[in-house]
Amino acid sequence: MKQGGLNIDEMCEMGAVSRGGYYRRWKASEPREEETALRDQLQKLALAHPYYGYRRICALLRREGWWVNHKRVLRMLRTDNLLCMRRKAFIPATTDSRHDWLVWPNLARGMKTTGINQLWVSDITYIRLKEEFVYLAVVLDAHSRCAVGWAIERYIGSVLAIQALNMALAHRTPEPGMIHHSDRGYQYACMDYVRILQSYGIQISMSRVGNPYDNAKAESFMKTLKTEEVNGSDYRNFDHVRESIGDFLEKVYNRKRLHSALDYLSPIEFEESLLAAEKNSTLLGVGEGVKCPLPPRPLSRVQSKLELFCP
Repeated sequence: MKQGGLNIDEMCEMGAVSRGGYYRRWKASEPREEETALRDQLQKLALAHPYYGYRRICALLRREGWWVNHKRVLRMLRTDNLLCMRRKAFIPATTDSRHDWLVWPNLARGMKTTGINQLWVSDITYIRLKEEFVYLAVVLDAHSRCAVGWAIERYIGSVLAIQALNMALAHRTPEPGMIHHSDRGYQYACMDYVRILQSYGIQISMSRVGNPYDNAKAESFMKTLKTEEVNGSDYRNFDHVRESIGDFLEKVYNRKRLHSALDYLSPIEFEESLLAAEKNSTLLGVGEGVKCPLPPRPLSRVQSKLELFCP
């Protein structure tokens, strides 16, 4: 350590200060200044992100150059009463599976994705306004958690789900064989929705009866949406909720929201890192480049059973 151009050893040799006195003074002043600066930054981040837990706040601090332990962040948040807002009790999604449409087998169960556009998951939830309910349908990329399509309407029907799907297909170009997973609701099982998926060569997958874990990533997204946007907002009308939800999904969730499953990156940051890694692997190839192979196309249950008997 240096003070006035001299380090502690030189100062002790000159008799200007004792070693013990120097460190007693440092201990009384420097750590307090660091604590004050850290607490000030911590309060700013906690107020800017009221639904972030202590681990995400810690990740934000590290991004800004603070080398801090998550236990210390939790202790300081608790002392200043800045812990994240409590979440409301879980409300089951409104899914009507009592219909005569074909129910497709579950192809996504246990699937391990290795890149984007291999598995999309979809779900529908409701949003309470002052005088009415509106409904949100969303399509997520299961690998990056990115919201690739969404739609908000006053009525929960097939049109709502189709609008979200069309938005996803307009923004992405999935390869034939990609899996689209959803619950067994009639919005996803109806002929119009299935026809769109089949026209793009997309395989259809549906959850088991009464099992939310089969569509856990979509359920987790809805929980995040409710706690970080919906529950803290007071929407005036239908146009206001549509604009607010769209801004949250595009500007906050996709671009800024940190995910622990993505090593505390946002979905867009995670996808950009995948593209950068793919470019690097291509540059390491010979001639025209070596591209990463696509994952094998999933087979239906009937096909997998036939291969057991007819290899």
